[in-house]
Amino acid sequence: MAKLRRKQSDCRRRDGKQDSFDLADSAMTFMYDALARHRAIESLVTRDSPHGQARKYYRFRADRWYGGIATGDVVGCGLFCKFCWVSDNVLERPDTSGEFLAPREAARKLLRVAESRHLAQMRLSGGEPTIGRPHLLDVLSAIEEERRFRFILETNGILLGAEPSYCKDLARFRCLHVRVSFKGSSEIDFAELTGARGEAFTLQVNALKNLSNAGVSCHPAVMSSFSRPDSLQQLRERLFTIDRELVHDLEIEELIRYPRVERRLQRYGLKPYLSHDPRNVPERLV
Repeated sequence: MAKLRRKQSDCRRRDGKQDSFDLADSAMTFMYDALARHRAIESLVTRDSPHGQARKYYRFRADRWYGGIATGDVVGCGLFCKFCWVSDNVLERPDTSGEFLAPREAARKLLRVAESRHLAQMRLSGGEPTIGRPHLLDVLSAIEEERRFRFILETNGILLGAEPSYCKDLARFRCLHVRVSFKGSSEIDFAELTGARGEAFTLQVNALKNLSNAGVSCHPAVMSSFSRPDSLQQLRERLFTIDRELVHDLEIEELIRYPRVERRLQRYGLKPYLSHDPRNVPERLV
């Protein structure tokens, strides 16, 4: 058990190379600290470069969500959601996945996808984009200079809830809208779905407080497929105490049963109340 409790950042061999081990299995062995995991993962997926902090990416693509959006998939997240759609290799082996890109390299790749597909929106997905604060801020600066794209920051909110100053940094970008994705509707749901200690759910709530206080355009989304109606109502009541508009803007996510998602659900014995075949996703969810 002691070996499993090591932080990723501590798993260095004497020769300076990174040991590789199954992050998901180690995380699910005990209830982990979500904030500490985010900070530990940062040492694996970011590094200094002559052109700013580099971050690991594993692909760039166009996607159908939001009516069409250019997407850069980043490596590394501090949560291990049991319903995650990301491939096992990327999710569990961030030290060996992807390639490091400087901020303007990543921005150029996003621009290339957007221009080739005539898209007006961009996002980072695949992992947690707020890991590597200098990198994200520099990517946003490059996109802001274009003055023709909307950037949707999809985040679990853990770091934004812990660091109000991060939200103040984000407030200077007019191109930005933040979508805070709640992992269930309560501390109990959060712990069940992520394997992390439930108190980190409060950081997700605090992310919306900090963003609202900083004047950042934002809205909440909740993975509802594992939540009871009364729990969802309690979440709405919590959001109301921050800003009643957040209740109105609450986006209800429903599980899409991609093959690897189904395998993970079976692995952890989770059964959603509602889910959809990826070939038949309702238009309201796209």
